[in-house]
Amino acid sequence: MDNLQWATDKFNSKLPIAYCQLLNKVYTITVKKFIVTGLFIVTTFCVFGQKAENVINAKEVERIERILSADEMRGRKAFTPDADKAADFIADEFKKAGLQTMDGNNGFKQEFVMIRTKFISAAGNFDGEAIEAKDIIAVTCFPQLKINQASGYEKIYIKAGDTLQNVARRLVRSNKNLLVLVNKSFANNFGNLTRLKNSMFKTDKSVVFVLTDKDPQKYEIEAVHEITEQKLMNVVGMLPGKSLPTGQAGKKDEYVIFSAHYDHIGVGKPVEGDSIYNGANDDAAGTTAVIMLAKYFKALASNERTIVFAAFTAEEVGGFGSQYFSRQFDPAKVMAMFNIEMIGTESKWGKNSAYITGYEKTDMGTIMQKNLEGTGFTFNPDPYTSQNLFYRSDNATLARLGVPAHTISTAKMEGEPHYHKVSDHIETLDMENMAMIIKSIALSSRSIVAGKDTPTRVKVEDLR
Repeated sequence: MDNLQWATDKFNSKLPIAYCQLLNKVYTITVKKFIVTGLFIVTTFCVFGQKAENVINAKEVERIERILSADEMRGRKAFTPDADKAADFIADEFKKAGLQTMDGNNGFKQEFVMIRTKFISAAGNFDGEAIEAKDIIAVTCFPQLKINQASGYEKIYIKAGDTLQNVARRLVRSNKNLLVLVNKSFANNFGNLTRLKNSMFKTDKSVVFVLTDKDPQKYEIEAVHEITEQKLMNVVGMLPGKSLPTGQAGKKDEYVIFSAHYDHIGVGKPVEGDSIYNGANDDAAGTTAVIMLAKYFKALASNERTIVFAAFTAEEVGGFGSQYFSRQFDPAKVMAMFNIEMIGTESKWGKNSAYITGYEKTDMGTIMQKNLEGTGFTFNPDPYTSQNLFYRSDNATLARLGVPAHTISTAKMEGEPHYHKVSDHIETLDMENMAMIIKSIALSSRSIVAGKDTPTRVKVEDLR
């Protein structure tokens, strides 16, 4: 059975077209009393299944892909009007698809501010004893921060044997005012905490790290920075899950996320007269998939769990979009994340195949493959584990919090000829195969979206 045939016969319709036709005949011949009702029910069901399945097609995939990767988008670089233009287009597609917006956002735009800091000075004392400037790292959005024991900062300890970076990252994410006393056993790595300043979102909370073996009763600390604000936006839409009568357990407050990043690397030095890094595969392809999946699930209108569709900004410069997005959710309520990255070319196994990063960390891949049984499409484990792809895309932030969050890709990491090059044009992509991959993602997720399957969580001890 070829790919288009299985898509027609099986995809998202519990009754194949031929079976629907047979049932029409059965209703007509043997149930004359209910002929009108029977024909109406069966025909409606069959048309509905075909309508949803037909949403994802190569022509529509090409339309969206061509707009996102056009020269007019100038490579969609984060922090530029070009990225904003792409965001406007995606938001319009979400609106046309009939998605709903999420609370707290500006329509479909999830706007946020990144803070860039330039260190000027730091000083302080514990119980009257001076602290060296190199032993103070203040993660703050305030140009001048002054705190003491009366400032209301919670005192936290990072002890010998703790994992410094992981604990520090978690504390910065806590959105609390904290004074963190870091054991001197971390003296050689303490300076690395300055990296936490490179991915700061605007907040009125500050975290001050001090390398010390003391536990002061009185203290004074001052830190001075030059602060620069930069605006960014994700594009986010949703389809609420089904509401059930009061007192019945439902899945509406459980989330399934489909995501991709829409930014690329912009305009650079000309190569044979071409200076625009169009990013057709990286990752206009993934963004196209998210838009198509939004249209498909809206047409299907049967999701028990709430589905969130997200197009992230700033993946290419640090993954800031997905980091901010992830902070808006209780990770315990996110049941699965399907992140889609570079699916426009054939995988190393050829057509009708893709791979899943971190396949072994949860059973999500097994569930997806089960839902694809008989289709001829295969989701393989990531063959490039030495490259740590599981931690290098927008799934990583939620995965580190235990969410079964994986990236789906076909990129041949041993040598994608157009990766991060001006030659990453739509002409290098296979629209038919890309449409089939998107259909397969939709089909593979059906039991998770329906609330029938829940993937196992990523074990925290498995994370770096």
